[in-house]
Amino acid sequence: MKNPVSTDEMASRFDVHPDVLKLGLVSFLTDLSSEMIFSVFAIFFTTIAGASAALLGMIEGLADLSASSLNYFAGWLSDRSGRRKVFALAGYGFSTLAKIILLAATTLAGLGVFRVVERLGKGFRGPPRDAWLSALADQERRGYSFGVHKALDKAGAVAGPLAAYALLSWLGEGARTFRILFWIALVPALLSIVVLCFITDQPGVRHGRENMLDTWETLSPDFKRYLVPAGIFSLAYFSFGFLLLRAHGTGFSVKDIVLLYALFNLSFVVASPLIGRLGDSVGRARIIMLGYLIYLLMSLGFAFATRQWQTMVLFVLYGVFFAIDEAQSKAFIADIELERRASAIGLYNFVTGLLYLPASLIAGALWRLHPASAFLAAACLALAALIAFAFLRPGQRQRAGTLPPGRLNGRARGSPPLQPRVRSLDTLGNSTSRSLADRIGSRWAPSALRSRTQAHRTGEHAIAGWSPPPRLPQPAAGVSKPVAISSISSSTSPAPPAWSATSARRRTADA
Repeated sequence: MKNPVSTDEMASRFDVHPDVLKLGLVSFLTDLSSEMIFSVFAIFFTTIAGASAALLGMIEGLADLSASSLNYFAGWLSDRSGRRKVFALAGYGFSTLAKIILLAATTLAGLGVFRVVERLGKGFRGPPRDAWLSALADQERRGYSFGVHKALDKAGAVAGPLAAYALLSWLGEGARTFRILFWIALVPALLSIVVLCFITDQPGVRHGRENMLDTWETLSPDFKRYLVPAGIFSLAYFSFGFLLLRAHGTGFSVKDIVLLYALFNLSFVVASPLIGRLGDSVGRARIIMLGYLIYLLMSLGFAFATRQWQTMVLFVLYGVFFAIDEAQSKAFIADIELERRASAIGLYNFVTGLLYLPASLIAGALWRLHPASAFLAAACLALAALIAFAFLRPGQRQRAGTLPPGRLNGRARGSPPLQPRVRSLDTLGNSTSRSLADRIGSRWAPSALRSRTQAHRTGEHAIAGWSPPPRLPQPAAGVSKPVAISSISSSTSPAPPAWSATSARRRTADA
């Protein structure tokens, strides 16, 4: 009998850190629970509970708004304390609590509360967990690591709708079946909390004295430029429930819509690691632009689709786009913001989530005029976001595998090297000696001093930490002349002038 494969062995096969797979398992269980519910919630809300499409749009917009309202705060708290696990655990706990609220809900208001609280949990756990993930992978494999995690996440989103489909096929499409489905969905949500408790935290650097305004001012310019096209695109990014309603309008039954939802998630699972690899190779900025273009084409397709096979193709295309938006946008932010990743990811989710509410409200209003008009408006906004991204070019000066512009170890790239506040007399003398050595020429400088001079010019000591420069070679006992300098290779070469740090200080004082 073969031994079970350990997490470390699985990680080596997938070429990722073991904790990436563990966090992926947590996300798998959570999505298995959530997607069992969300795959049928739009239909349940409008057909069983009797709500309108406009009310669905408002509830979905409020849910996205609630998720975004805590994103920046959660990311700021995580960066301020340097802790990731405790905030991720609180977020997953919120989502589990929301499913308990759903079981007790008997009115439209109760269903709306469930949706809002569940998204609050997602918003609170997202930035700390994504910053946790970014610390587990270097830049050369960051896109792939995010892709693997999101693939495991969406694997639960594949299994969830399939489980819902099985229950609806077995028990029918009545209100009692939906209640049984909601009870079963609670079990994997509870298991995800248990698994997360056994994962070791990956703390970040603490920024204990910063308030939220200070954090905003210290974020990189590339990240701030990225918020502009991301905000424009968010106005086109209305609720996924409208896509399910569109599929229902082309002839899909409730059970078939559940399978269609599973198809969307399956395309996400397959595409996510592949797109992550592609982003690591060609640069994530190009992948972000590709996502905008795919969404534009998909919106045009939904506006004019009339047959079921066309709708199926569009759901596959939407899965590819969603793989870019969910995984590669976070990896892109981790590339362009090195120090305060949780805050940056949280602020990104906050800004985009604020715009999801008007986006869903606009889509609901346009839907009442004609469903195609909502998709045409989304296509126009996606085009505007694509143009804005191409014009502002956030992060495109750096390719994947290189350090993006921004601060490096507490200082700006290209800024003067850090100097100690108090400099000793020996350090001052050695600085003067370096100046004299530059005047005499590197041919006459000792090799130790020359390497130190090069480090001073390139700022290497600012990265590795300050250390006093090496002392110059001293004459041996009983020898009147200094030790021969290594750069003199033959006896025919003229002897260099004798000098030392002490004599250099004396000459400087005399001058």
